[in-house]
Amino acid sequence: MGRSIIEKIWDQHVVRQQPDGSVLLWIDRVFLHERTGSIALKGLEAAGRAVTHPEQVFCTMDHIVDTLPGRGDETRMPGGREFITTTRAAAKAAGIRLFDLGSEQQGIVHVVSPEQGIALPGLTLVCPDSHTCTIGGLGALAWGIGSTEAEHAMATKTLVVRRPKLMRVHFKGKLRDGVYAKDMILHLINRYGAGGGAGHALEFTGEAVRQLPVEARLTLCNMAVEFGAWTGIVAPDELTFEYVRGRPFTPSGELWDAALAHWKTLASDDDARYDSEIEVDCSQLVPQVTWGTSPQHGTGIDGHVPDPSAETDANRRQSMERALEYMGLEPGRALAGLPVGAAFIGSCTNSRISDLREAARVLKGRKVADGVRAICVPGSTQVKKAAEAEGLDRVFTESGFEWRESGCSMCFYAGGESFGLEQRVVTSTNRNFENRQGPRTRSHLASPATVAASAVAGHITDVRTLEQADGER
Repeated sequence: MGRSIIEKIWDQHVVRQQPDGSVLLWIDRVFLHERTGSIALKGLEAAGRAVTHPEQVFCTMDHIVDTLPGRGDETRMPGGREFITTTRAAAKAAGIRLFDLGSEQQGIVHVVSPEQGIALPGLTLVCPDSHTCTIGGLGALAWGIGSTEAEHAMATKTLVVRRPKLMRVHFKGKLRDGVYAKDMILHLINRYGAGGGAGHALEFTGEAVRQLPVEARLTLCNMAVEFGAWTGIVAPDELTFEYVRGRPFTPSGELWDAALAHWKTLASDDDARYDSEIEVDCSQLVPQVTWGTSPQHGTGIDGHVPDPSAETDANRRQSMERALEYMGLEPGRALAGLPVGAAFIGSCTNSRISDLREAARVLKGRKVADGVRAICVPGSTQVKKAAEAEGLDRVFTESGFEWRESGCSMCFYAGGESFGLEQRVVTSTNRNFENRQGPRTRSHLASPATVAASAVAGHITDVRTLEQADGER
């Protein structure tokens, strides 16, 4: 029987099969950030244990750092400074590499690890952060863990894991203009529910996936966790190999040749079997936007807010009713044209240079609508510098966006900066939960292009309509 890429990487990393059916799995890379990594590092220190291979453990400052220009250790989150200073001291004591504030390698953990070549095809990578599945876009097996598991992984280079079920999600057809990887994953979650991938590792396949640039594949895998999955992965190909070539931590010379030869074996066999399969036709897909308080509460940009009374499942109906009350929406309301008071481009989902280029393309020569607060936060210092070298920062600022330092920023609210009470935000982030971006803030998830178009229009807008109007001038 053939094997999938997930099984191949898994089998290559098995150290021992446990009597209870679990597996002791070898962990190639551990990545930390100051919000949870400080807990793991201090726990390890308190237990009197050392990091076994400190050269394979990395840490960055991203989650609670201030993103305003001229920032330092002070943050808007109560107690945030202590997280930063504690992490800095603990990382130094443990001998691991830290991408500190002021470092050119600093940034959001799931942006930095591919950008620096720390994450590579075929590796196992863990981080105490649920969106570690992002790294599957490179063909790595990556998943989020808890701080205690991070201690174990740093001390032993292993973790006890149970093998997940396998699901293949096949995206056939070609994407239309104005439709992106973010729309693909939002559509999947909307169609099959936030628990549609529960207990599974997903392999994303199909023509639409193969045509995605690597950074878009990272976006696709990023929200596998919003689908309830353990992780997501895209088999590496020539695009992947060229993406990782020459990065700071990528092997070179003979080691590169050996790595490349191995990476080319990381493809699912034609007769690989999956526990379940889903097929999505991308040829008819339109830009997506959420209306409620879960990523599954979404529809096409041309859709309407659904009526909970049509839902036969009592629990789902109650959830929809609560979401509509929180979001201040009525059934049947068209999403296109819904006024917004803020727009946010950033997060580990959509803050890479390709995301900023798409948003800037929409914004160039346009102005953010009156009354809309718009913010762009690059995913890393490297992304910020690259964007500034291309003049993208000027496009953003001239249109009316704030241009920030890199970090997670207002992807989530941790007691610091927010958009305000009941403010309606169109956002490129991954979660629209209640209070996610601030007390009673109302978040609508979308692609960076849709966010940019909506910021200009002052209401949720189909970017294709905006561009069509340009062509008719």
